[in-house]
Amino acid sequence: MTVNVAIDGPAGAGKSTVAKAAAAKLGYIYVDTGALYRAVGLNALNHGIDTTDAAAVEESLKGITVELAFVDSQQQVLLNGENVSSLIRTPEASMAASNVSAIPAVRAFLFDLQRDIAKANDCIMDGRDIGTVVLPDAKVKIFLTAAPEVRAKRRYDELIAKGSNVEYKDVLEELIQRDYNDSHRETAPLKPAEDSVYLDNGGLDLEASVEKVIEIIKEKIQ
Repeated sequence: MTVNVAIDGPAGAGKSTVAKAAAAKLGYIYVDTGALYRAVGLNALNHGIDTTDAAAVEESLKGITVELAFVDSQQQVLLNGENVSSLIRTPEASMAASNVSAIPAVRAFLFDLQRDIAKANDCIMDGRDIGTVVLPDAKVKIFLTAAPEVRAKRRYDELIAKGSNVEYKDVLEELIQRDYNDSHRETAPLKPAEDSVYLDNGGLDLEASVEKVIEIIKEKIQ
């Protein structure tokens, strides 16, 4: 039996960073499901498609491939065979991911890929509906969050460090909009699973967040 850990939460909560670090320490595979939605969103953007147009986005899925490759336990995202791991990290790709993730056809398209990885590996998978929809039987479920202002500051600092020319107020505004989109969509809205552990890491640095997550995991799998 594989050990599956589901970490859900809103944008900017540090899910990917924390999950990746915890997985490395535990020897698990890390699966960033948001990257899959970003790849689908990027594909739509590349073809000039409005990512809120469900019919057009569904049509854009025909003939494309989205895959995860693991190189030295590091996740790489392949879109039609091309490594797009860096291209999917722009603010535009982030909003596109939020838009396409509300489309049932997109979720169905990526669903089996996510489950197949979990069946074959001890893994930590993060996203917005992992504990509620993708891996409802996961041994460990964590809902990781922080106040919007804290999450926006983290995202802002990250973008500035990468050389992006952004304003904090714009990052906060976009994050609040994404929170609303993710929690109000009809298909698999963002919400804690009933049996998840709620973890507010607003007052924790990365190291403390990772240690807390590992502590929760060890308690649950004993």
